[in-house]
Amino acid sequence: MTTPVLFEPLTFLRGPAAENRLILSPMTSDQALPDGSVTEDELRWLGMRARGGFGFIMTSACYVQPEGKGGQGQFGIWSDDHVAGYARLAAVIKAHTRMAALQLHHAGYRSPRRCVPQPVGPSDDPESGARGLSTAEVEQLVADFVSGARRAQQAGFDGVELHGAHGYILTQFLSPADNRRDDRYGGSLENRARIVFEIIDGVREACRPDFQLGLRLSAERYGLRLPEMRELAAEIMGQGKIDYLDLSLWDAGKEPADEAFQGRPLVSYFTDLPRHGVRLGVAGKIMTPRVAARLIEAGADFVMIGRAAILHHDFPLRARADPAFQPVPLPVTAEYLANEGLGRRFLQYMATWDGFVAPPDALAQG
Repeated sequence: MTTPVLFEPLTFLRGPAAENRLILSPMTSDQALPDGSVTEDELRWLGMRARGGFGFIMTSACYVQPEGKGGQGQFGIWSDDHVAGYARLAAVIKAHTRMAALQLHHAGYRSPRRCVPQPVGPSDDPESGARGLSTAEVEQLVADFVSGARRAQQAGFDGVELHGAHGYILTQFLSPADNRRDDRYGGSLENRARIVFEIIDGVREACRPDFQLGLRLSAERYGLRLPEMRELAAEIMGQGKIDYLDLSLWDAGKEPADEAFQGRPLVSYFTDLPRHGVRLGVAGKIMTPRVAARLIEAGADFVMIGRAAILHHDFPLRARADPAFQPVPLPVTAEYLANEGLGRRFLQYMATWDGFVAPPDALAQG
């Protein structure tokens, strides 16, 4: 397996090309101000990754409504007051790489009570205490996603990605288990996916013709059905209104969880679909250049790098220099991660990941 395929330029239907196929995955950093504004810590974190050679940089998830905040340190883009900070962030990224994208998000019923008075979702959810949105409120949610894209464009980003994965609000609408509506946003797959298509159409209408638009989807879990997600992906790519589809699989090499579809990799249910110029990316435990190259040669157009990018801000440069490159073994020290550009709150967040950050007492004993 050779890795030069990772460093071929990647063109899109719209906007600039990425310099290579290694893309910085959108990751929670918990580094925002209380109102969701950009901080110096985030400028440093993403600026280092831009200098580190990634084909393009994607921000953390940015909530489009105050009601959709998913964590205390989450970034927001629900107000015009946020634009100036994101303009600084876009400029820092684009000083070192061609392409900058901002991810649009709403946590839905996964919004914690410490962040919102009451979570909302497609339907009432007794477990979380979430209230189901009215039809008019769903229409407003569509408009707020579109407004987030307009603000990102104003700030200088080349495009946005809609976060439709990981059980957040767009996933909740797609899930027949979570979406029990009886209006035009519930019932059939066509109705459950309507919100996604309306946001896509709205962004296309509100933003300039070369503004890039991506969509992140989960292929399974969260009440989703693999055949439906494959059908949805085919329809979205067939329309050609997005520029890339980003599949978050948790483990890019895994087989489907549903036994009826096992016997082949989960990603293969999407790489064999006609794309009509839409690029297909994959995320999930991609830690080495050789694993990344195998996914490209198996049919993906690009790969999203997460944990390896936390450990090495210059992962693409290291991968280019050494196809056999292996990330530093875990756990690593907080000092190591601070030198890799993680701020204090990001470090506190990473310490909640099992086995990622070495506890101070263990270091003392060692």
